[in-house]
Amino acid sequence: MPEAYPTPAAGQRLTASLLRSMQTQTLRKSADTGRSATTTPAADPHLQLDVAASAVYRFHGWLSYDGLAAADIIVGFSVPTGALGTWGGHGGGITVTSATGGGGTQQDVVSTWGYNIRLETTAIGATRTYGCLGVGTPLGVFLYGTLRTAASAGTFALTWAQNASSATATTVYTDSYLDVLRVA
Repeated sequence: MPEAYPTPAAGQRLTASLLRSMQTQTLRKSADTGRSATTTPAADPHLQLDVAASAVYRFHGWLSYDGLAAADIIVGFSVPTGALGTWGGHGGGITVTSATGGGGTQQDVVSTWGYNIRLETTAIGATRTYGCLGVGTPLGVFLYGTLRTAASAGTFALTWAQNASSATATTVYTDSYLDVLRVA
């Protein structure tokens, strides 16, 4: 059975609040955020939203970032107590491997032939590491997943840090976003 939230009843008064609750909430970074010398994921200051108890949300988005190849980026989500769900991200792995015109591969090299991406899904409270190619060479991760809250409301936030500590900042760029829609 398809899920929709809320499900207005016949004759129910349509209010601005009701209509807004039916819309996708877009969380967009309005400024770059750089983090250096830290491997402890923390909530991104722009990519977070208060979520209700006993609710189901689906989300997708895009993260644009760069950093030193030796630092990489670790990405995850902070969720309310007891929340469950799964997320995935399509982005470069820790060792970025690209193809060559001759059918071979090369590591940590951007080429016109492209390179491999991570495809795993993971529990909503766990993290994944994505590769960096160097400052000035932005990469992207396409994010998607489902969040099911339990008895506790709270904040749903994208968290991130460097995978290996570096004095050179890893940066998540302006216009990275998450679209979040409550479906039940």
